Amino acid sequence: MIELAREVRRSYALVERNFNLIKRYIGWEIVFLVYTVVNTLTIAFIGVNPATGGGGDRVLYLVVGALLWGFLSVLFHEVAESVQWERWEGTIEYSFMAPMKRLSYLGGVCLFAATYGAVRTVVVMLAVVSLFKLDLGNANLGAALVVLLLSSLSFIGVGLMAAVLPLLSPEKGSQAAHILEAAILLVSGVYYDVSVLPGWLQPLSRLSPATYTLRAARAALLRNASLRDIGGDLVLLLAIGVVLIPLGLRVFNWGELHAMRTGKLKRSG
Repeated sequence: MIELAREVRRSYALVERNFNLIKRYIGWEIVFLVYTVVNTLTIAFIGVNPATGGGGDRVLYLVVGALLWGFLSVLFHEVAESVQWERWEGTIEYSFMAPMKRLSYLGGVCLFAATYGAVRTVVVMLAVVSLFKLDLGNANLGAALVVLLLSSLSFIGVGLMAAVLPLLSPEKGSQAAHILEAAILLVSGVYYDVSVLPGWLQPLSRLSPATYTLRAARAALLRNASLRDIGGDLVLLLAIGVVLIPLGLRVFNWGELHAMRTGKLKRSG
């Protein structure tokens, strides 16, 4: 029990350190946040009917996609680029040789990513609500929150596997993680229904946890679906998360050992 408490404190130390990094680069954080707000508003305006000035469910459909994708992509980025951040700060050897379990280190990174992503999403949502009269009277916010929590598990697992790329390739690994993100964005129906995809792409949408996240969240927010109504998607998200997190940890451990053997751990190029 004492050892568990120590590991929890060590994980929290990672969270605190990463928020201190946010404070150090607060100027850039504001720039990126403004960009995210503007990007979300731009997407929302696509759904506005120029004849009436309103958009109703179409605007809400796009906003839900933009907000959910914003949260999931932040979660994915922060986990996937954790190794690159350590290289930039020159702390990678200290962090990886610290007397803490790798699970505690990655747990702290994931907890920070989820908290940071949630804060950003709330700020963006407030900006959108201030400009658009979104009708949430028919929304099941509780069910949507459950969807978000379960989908976080899946994207943490994907992020852990993507975090291996900077370990394998210090030069281009971080950029390669964006390719994976783009592929998920394409097939998951973030801004459109997956039924509009070409027939050969539609089966790939079933491999993306974002597909089930968006479908379940939109059902909860646009049609007041209950947990029972979206139970199938919730079970799938939970199952994907249970599989991907241990798999991501195993892949990360393999990548770390490979980087140590080949001298890539400290290299920045």
